[in-house]
Amino acid sequence: MENKPYVIGLDLGGTNSVFGIVDAEGHVVASTSIRTKGQNDLELYMDSACAALAPMIEQVGGTGNIKGMGIGAPNGNYYTGNIELAPNLPWKGVVPFAKKFNERLGIPVVLTNDANAAAIGEMTFGVAKGMKNFIMITLGTGVGSGIVINGELVYGCDGFAGELGHVIVDRGPEARLCGCGRKGCLETYCSATGVARTARQFLTQRTDESELRSIPLDDITSKDVSIAAEHGDKLARDVYQFTGELLGRSCANFTAFCSPEAYVFFGGLTKAGNLLMDPLKQAYDENVQNIFKGKAKMLVSQLDDAQAAVLGAAALAWQMQ
Repeated sequence: MENKPYVIGLDLGGTNSVFGIVDAEGHVVASTSIRTKGQNDLELYMDSACAALAPMIEQVGGTGNIKGMGIGAPNGNYYTGNIELAPNLPWKGVVPFAKKFNERLGIPVVLTNDANAAAIGEMTFGVAKGMKNFIMITLGTGVGSGIVINGELVYGCDGFAGELGHVIVDRGPEARLCGCGRKGCLETYCSATGVARTARQFLTQRTDESELRSIPLDDITSKDVSIAAEHGDKLARDVYQFTGELLGRSCANFTAFCSPEAYVFFGGLTKAGNLLMDPLKQAYDENVQNIFKGKAKMLVSQLDDAQAAVLGAAALAWQMQ
């Protein structure tokens, strides 16, 4: 494929779609976004997306200067270019997403899972630059992951490998129902949604004072818990202690699979800083096999939340031959 100076990266979220035009050094030279949520008609969504992209493409001299497009999407299948059975997107079933953009823009399009895109972004432009073995954990509305072994993302036989957020960590009678339809998945405890659920559980089970009691139970968010914890609220801090311990123990188990150089944590929940990371590191050290002790670094992404996924999708496009 001839040298062209730019690619398009798309971070497809359940609420918004963020587009960026990116050069080979990882500079986002233009960006825009449209709403994903509520756009139930795929063709109308494509109309909106291409209308938003048009002035940016013109700004860089037209599609003749664009090598291709990379997309990070929930339930995105790298092998097929399809989005398959994504519960938080407005389009159901199997959606030929990459093909739609290819037909509209006339450029090569490649697609992968959104957490995989974030991992590629970290490996190309972030704290995992130069690493050949690491695990990316995205802590947002859910828990996503991208696993890199020997410099390659793990896709498995069907394109869906690496769903560490859906490892079952609780098989008890009170195990939480997950959006995937099963109970007890890591995602139900260690996502932003999971933190809010834990806070509601603690408030119901405990009687100690907490500033969270001033908020209607069903309205509590992970941000509320974070603010209360920063104020020294013991119950809120215990929520992060519980979350960090569970995530640390889970990472200790993941290490037995691929012995990563590092774990890279990304997403809104990481803004809790040491409230989350201190118990995570302690639980990891206490539970990892002796042979792996002291090897894996625990890192927090330094890339901007939105840009990391866009840069990852763009890096995917740069990799196209």
